[in-house]
Amino acid sequence: MTRWRAATRPRRPGPAAALAVGTVLAAGPALAGCGSASGQAPAHSAPSAVPLSAMSSAPIAGATWATVPMGAASGPNEFWQLFRLPAGSSRWALETPPDIATNGAILLAGQSGPGGGEPGSSAGRGATTATLTAGVRPSLDLSFSPITTTADGGHSWATLPPESGLANEADALAAAPDGHLIALGADRTADIFSGGFSGGNGSWTTLTSEHSLAAAAAARSCALTGLTAAAYTPSGTPLLAGTCGRAGTAGIFGYTGGTWHQADPALPTALAGRTVQVLRLTRIGTEDVALLEAGGPPDVSLLAAWTGDGGRRWTLSPVLRLGGSYAVSASFSSSGGVAVVLAGNRGAMLAGPGSSWRQLPALPAGRVITLALPAAGTTDALAADGSTLTAWQLRDGSATWSKTQTINVPIQYGSSSGS
Repeated sequence: MTRWRAATRPRRPGPAAALAVGTVLAAGPALAGCGSASGQAPAHSAPSAVPLSAMSSAPIAGATWATVPMGAASGPNEFWQLFRLPAGSSRWALETPPDIATNGAILLAGQSGPGGGEPGSSAGRGATTATLTAGVRPSLDLSFSPITTTADGGHSWATLPPESGLANEADALAAAPDGHLIALGADRTADIFSGGFSGGNGSWTTLTSEHSLAAAAAARSCALTGLTAAAYTPSGTPLLAGTCGRAGTAGIFGYTGGTWHQADPALPTALAGRTVQVLRLTRIGTEDVALLEAGGPPDVSLLAAWTGDGGRRWTLSPVLRLGGSYAVSASFSSSGGVAVVLAGNRGAMLAGPGSSWRQLPALPAGRVITLALPAAGTTDALAADGSTLTAWQLRDGSATWSKTQTINVPIQYGSSSGS
């Protein structure tokens, strides 16, 4: 489901291959620029044609939720799994939605706010809800995306009308504070779901398309080349993000009053000559958090940004210089922290706005790794290998990962079409 990007962009390997790369991010030049944004960077093309992996974790509905691909490395025996860590607990639990084929990646969206009503209206407001919505990308013989929700921590799930096919982007699904949904489709549209959240009714309608947004006045100066993320502001305004052909510009756009407007942060001068891609854009509590990637090999940089007012004002992190490395996946904490798995079995994290990037010790062994930030001062690494998930924890100030849990997941090998 990968979208076409500009032909000049080099491809990056998928998550399994990325974690097998040699330690290109050993302590030294690759991270020498942590916290530094000085100097004028040379011009580079956009970093990649392959989107960030959907492996991720985020605080939703009073818990930390994490997605991990397990079983085989690919094909009909690869099954994505969903894990939940309740607030204050140290034990992860398997909460994969039942009766849904999960060969395609599981994407998460969190609702936390008054329920019911149309987006931006006051109808049905009053009761506070905390709901997790999960969507599954098309795979194998599945040509659409199942959508399911839980309001009780995964004990029960309600099925919503399916989306025509979620795009191959980590933030292709988002939930508004009132529970309405926005999705990036594989057909390069942005679709809105409204109504019928408890009874399975409601419908998907097209909000815009990649082509239409690129032609809008707000996006013409960006030279939008592709959509990479969908989100909502804390007040319920839809946000779309992508890659700009114009160097030094981050493409983030808000939709109010039937019109798109620019909602992107002003970037540091160090990134003025680089094409920027919005890798992640997601709402965490009362803020939206963006993860930006600038440049391309051999000089890639990461930057996080936070806004609480829909993009009028942003707080920027220091620039993280990766050299020839790149981000594989990203996760978030309830305080706006960001943890990134990097090629070469390395990782880096930010505690939140106002903090500096910190290099993590070499990640634990595993075919794939999902990082999580369940509590202040701790980082979890969920390492998957076949049907075994091993949870590791790193406390601030420690240089060693400690094993905390092993979960044997009942993978139903051979159950998918084509096996």
